[in-house]
Amino acid sequence: MAHSSAWPPTSDSFTKHASAPGEDLRCEACALRWLGEAEGEGGISVARMMGVNRDQLSEERVRQVPPSREGARQVGRALAHMHAAGAPWWGCPPQGWDFAWGDAYVLQQSRIPVVCRDGAPDTWGAFYAEYRVRAFAKQARDEGELDAADVRQIEKLCVRLERGDFDAPQPALVEQCIASSNGAVACARLHGDLWAGNVLYDDSATGATLIDPLAHGGHAETDLAMLQLFGFPYLDDVLAAYDEVSPLADGWRDRVPLHQLAPLLHHVVLYGGPYVASALRVVRRYV
Repeated sequence: MAHSSAWPPTSDSFTKHASAPGEDLRCEACALRWLGEAEGEGGISVARMMGVNRDQLSEERVRQVPPSREGARQVGRALAHMHAAGAPWWGCPPQGWDFAWGDAYVLQQSRIPVVCRDGAPDTWGAFYAEYRVRAFAKQARDEGELDAADVRQIEKLCVRLERGDFDAPQPALVEQCIASSNGAVACARLHGDLWAGNVLYDDSATGATLIDPLAHGGHAETDLAMLQLFGFPYLDDVLAAYDEVSPLADGWRDRVPLHQLAPLLHHVVLYGGPYVASALRVVRRYV
C-alpha cells in the first residue's frame, strides 16, 4: 500500500498510533479512501491522509468552526450522497482491506462487522442479527455483563430480525443506486461509527469532515441512528436535509432504537454499568 510523500507528519497534521499489539491502521486508511470516493458525487468530506503504515496514521488537522443550522443542512445532504455510493454486499469491508482477512486480532480490534462475500447475508435483518447483535451480546456474556436470561431475550429479537420483521427500504438515493447497479450494489456505504465526535463541523463545502470510520456495507438508517445516540448540534436540521435529498422509508423513526442496539451492546462490552439497562430496554421494545 503506497505511502504519501508527506510522511513524516508536519505541525498541521495529527498522528494516530496503534493502541495495541497487532492493530493495523491501514484498515482505517482503507475506510477513509472508500468513503472519500463519494466526495466527487456530493458525499461528505473525510479526513485527508498524509501518510500511513501499520502503526501510524497521519491526517491533516480539521479546522473546526462553530456548529450552524446551514452547516447541519450541508452535513445531512452530504451524508445522503455518501450512503448512496453503495456497497456490494452486507458487511463488506472497504475496498483494499483484503490484507487483514487472515488476522483475527485485526478483525477484533477493527470492530468492523466484516463478512466475506461468499455466504454473506441477503438481508439487513440477517446481517444485523448475526454480525452485530449476537456478536456483541456474546462478548458481553463472556465478560459477565449479561446473564443467560438477557441473552435469551436478545436471541428472541435476533430471530425476529432474521425473519425480516424489521427490514425496510434504504433511503431513496440508495435504493436508486441499487436498482441501477445491475446487482453490483446491495446496500449503503456506511461510516460505521457516526457519533458526534466523529463528525467535525468545519468550513468545507459539505459542512463537516468525518474522522475515525469503521466503514462497511449496511443500512443507512444505522449511521443516522448512531448520530442520534449521544446527540449532535442541529441534529433536526441534519435529518431534515437528509430526508429532503434522499427520503427515508416510512417508520424510520420507530426503528432508530433498534439500529442503536448494536452500539449500545458494544458499550456494554466496554463499560458495562448503565449501558446494560439501556440495551435491554431496546430489546424488550422489539421482542
